[in-house]
Amino acid sequence: MLNPGMQRARVPLSSPPYRRLVIKVGSAVLSGKEGRRRLLAIADQVAALRGEGREVVLVSSGAVATGMARLGLTQRPRTMPGKQAAAAVGQPVLMQLWEQAFAWHDLKVAQVLLTAEDLAHRHRYLNARHTLKTLLEWGIVPVINENDTVMVEEIKFGDNDQLSALIASLVAADLLIILSDIEALFDADPRHNPQARPVRYVEKVDAEVLRMAGDDPNQVGTGGMRSKLLAAEKAQAAGIPMLLLPGTRPGVVLQALQGEPVGTFFAAGQRRYSGQKLWLSQLPKPAGEILVDAGAARALREGGASLLPAGIRGVKGSFGVGEAVRCLDPRGNLVGVGLVNYSSAEIERIMGAKTRDLEAILGYKHSDEVIHRDYFALASELAAGGFG
Repeated sequence: MLNPGMQRARVPLSSPPYRRLVIKVGSAVLSGKEGRRRLLAIADQVAALRGEGREVVLVSSGAVATGMARLGLTQRPRTMPGKQAAAAVGQPVLMQLWEQAFAWHDLKVAQVLLTAEDLAHRHRYLNARHTLKTLLEWGIVPVINENDTVMVEEIKFGDNDQLSALIASLVAADLLIILSDIEALFDADPRHNPQARPVRYVEKVDAEVLRMAGDDPNQVGTGGMRSKLLAAEKAQAAGIPMLLLPGTRPGVVLQALQGEPVGTFFAAGQRRYSGQKLWLSQLPKPAGEILVDAGAARALREGGASLLPAGIRGVKGSFGVGEAVRCLDPRGNLVGVGLVNYSSAEIERIMGAKTRDLEAILGYKHSDEVIHRDYFALASELAAGGFG
């Protein structure tokens, strides 16, 4: 949803007290002959923000690209082992560059490598949050990247745009900033349409806005404009505004925070959930699926009910007690995501049964509900793009 009246207005950033920021730096910003200079310039800006009393978490792409440069590769590896090997070479070099850049400002950095699986398990999610909170309290700049050296399709976020949105939610950021080689969101593809105009303000990421995105990623990264819009959508669902900025432009973060009309500002949406339901709403990889009948789907969607064994018709995947699973209606549509009180093996034994019969079937009973309503997030409230 665009607000035409805001297209030429100053981005509304100068007055809110954005104390905690997540800044994602794209591979294209850090690659090439100017990459080192840009990295130093970003560190300078982060140091300036720290001097203003703000906290900053960096999400840094570039491990694969840095590894390619160190290995003398001219093309991005096509195979997963090739990408993992390039990342293994590049990640320590990338961290050394960040460490040296911040050392000029007497700031320390910490490396944090994550996979989607780390955030899909509640206790690991909380461990990551506590670690990042402690690093910020100690005045250290966390530098986060996807753990490219071990990632496979089943455990990858997709790209660091998505990771940065999840990290912003994880640390309860006041603002997410994505630095890219893209100037802004345009109302048409500027590579093919010279009349394309930058969109300075987006109230809500909807179908109209998504149509503006091209699907082509840049040559050194994995994300494109659509990926950035999906990240903005995740951030909006968590009540966090996002700013897309040209990371190749010197001083752009400080300029934007002073209210200069650069990049594209995505307004914060109304926060739908908090705590455990917020985690569920942005879960990158649920552990399995439960198929429910029409009555159970309706009760979950319209009645705010818990999921009982009687309404279950099937189970897909293998998962344990306390893991997050998707609930699908008879047509395969997502009803929502919740935390289960029974394992997949137990649910297969009790599905379709009455609550009063659970103990007789299993020899014990954890709970009357397979998923309690307090630990269930409806699909209609979920951020798009998080469930694949």
